[in-house]
Order: sequence, then structure tokens, then C-alpha cells
Amino acid sequence: MQDEVKVFTGSSNPQLAQAICDELGIPLGEANISRFSNDNIFVQIRENVRERDVFVVQSLCSPVSDHLVELLIMLDALKGASASRITAVVPYYSYARSDKKDMPRISIAGRLIADLLVTAGANRLLTMTLHSEQVQGFFRCPADHLSATPILCNYFDSLGLQNRVALAPDAGSARRAGAYATRLNIPLAFIDKRRLGDRKVEARAVVGEVEDKTILCFDDEIATGSSLIETVDMLRGFGVGDIYVGVTHGVLTGDAVKRIEESPIQQVVITDTVPLPEEKQSKKIVQLSVAPLFAQAIKRIHTGESVSAIFE
Repeated sequence: MQDEVKVFTGSSNPQLAQAICDELGIPLGEANISRFSNDNIFVQIRENVRERDVFVVQSLCSPVSDHLVELLIMLDALKGASASRITAVVPYYSYARSDKKDMPRISIAGRLIADLLVTAGANRLLTMTLHSEQVQGFFRCPADHLSATPILCNYFDSLGLQNRVALAPDAGSARRAGAYATRLNIPLAFIDKRRLGDRKVEARAVVGEVEDKTILCFDDEIATGSSLIETVDMLRGFGVGDIYVGVTHGVLTGDAVKRIEESPIQQVVITDTVPLPEEKQSKKIVQLSVAPLFAQAIKRIHTGESVSAIFE
């Protein structure tokens, strides 16, 4: 496998890429990524990839535009170097939020970025926990969609918490939270939210039994944390017990970490699809690695086995 599979990384999340390679037992591919004096990005693949099965790990996290262009240029460089198959491994596909035309005269950017990746040279996509799952269908190539459910559930099981209830922050997230509830074999509740216009949302009620329960709130990502804190404040009015949060993508922009630290939340559990720099670390934030899942998926893609079987 070492001679046939090559894994390269952009600059967005090299720690995750190295962890994936460690799981696979192969070295991380050598590539030179730099900038010209005019700020153009330069990429050179430093080893032979002719007729190799190549995977490029790059999350679309901040600075998103830089990391996106970097990924496009890497894909094009690998295509020009005659790689037999190129898989874009995008653990965090941030443009999945732009999945429909819900305002006048806007772009469905999730589809546009998918087209750009394929045009640049991607023969396949491997990603995790898309904000809108239908974005998987935007790709004109095979696209595998992983879930962090087993990683997060195993962690919460290890805590030995009692009287647990899985909570979806809104009805639209109930299906995703339901997968956690099923795996943990616990009840499911969700918050009834109504849109008031101008992107304002009002939380009206909690559907499900949550009084005196340990709440495990599941969502796909945390950005500013404002919606999460609104959810927590509402839950306190229903007499809940301890509150834990599990999300795949810990984007944590702005004052998100400060909001978490000042809240009654016991723990926020995230994964390493997005790197967690030192300035965003907190005693309340726990980061788990999804490298084993991505390594399994890469191995199965290379050998032609089922990727979905990982979650059976």
C-alpha cells in the first residue's frame, strides 16, 4: 500500500493529515506550498505520483479562500503529474451551508465549489458531516460522506453519564441527532424554533422530556456559539440537569470560546476536522480525532471496499 497510495496535505490541517498517515502506516507526501511576491500561491509535488492513488487532505477552514485556492492548485498539479486517481479529502466543507437559493440573486456556492474541485482534477470526494447532506449530490464524481457519530458516542459512553437525553437544537437537526440517540440507545428531544423573518429565529418549546435529565446536545458545527448559548439558556428554564455538547466541526469564530467558558455547559466535544489553535483551547473544550475514520475510508476506497460498511 505504501508504494500505491500517496497522501498529501495543504496548509489548513497538516496535523490531521499526519495522523491519518500514521493510522495507514505510510509517510505523508512531500509538497512545497509557498507564495510568490505578488501573493500568488505556488505548489510543487515533490515526489513521483504517476499512476498512483492520491489523496489530498484540506479542510475549508479560515482563511477559507486561501485554503480553497491552495487545494485547487494541488489537485491540478497532481492531475498534470499523471496520478491515476485523485481524491479530495475535505473533512470540513464549509460551503455546504450554501445549498439553495433562499434569497434573491445569490449563488448556490456549495455547488459552485463542487464544480471547481472536479474541474481542477478531483475524481472523488471524501468529506464528513455536511451541514446540508444534499450537497453530496452536487458533485459530478463519487462522493463519500462520513459521520463522526461513532467517535462522539464512544466518548460520551465513556463518561458514564446517567439519565441522558439526546437533543437536537431545532427540528431540522432531529434526523442527525436521532442517529446519536439510536447509537446511544437514549431518548430524543428537540427544540421547536420558528423563523420570524430577517434570519431571526425564536425558540418556543422543547419537544420531549428533559426535566432533570443530562442533556447531550448534538449539532454539525459551532461557529460563533450564539445559537448554542440561546439553546442552553432556554433549556435552563425547563429544569434540565447537566448539559454536554457534541459537534463535528469546532469552527469557534469570534467570542465563541468566551461564550462557552461563561456558560453552564459542562463540556463541548469537537473533532479535529478543524484545527484547534492554542488561543481557542479551553478546559471546557475536548477535541477528539477522526483520523481513524478517514484512514479506514481511504483504505477502503483504495481497495474497492464499501465505505458505508464502516458505520454498520
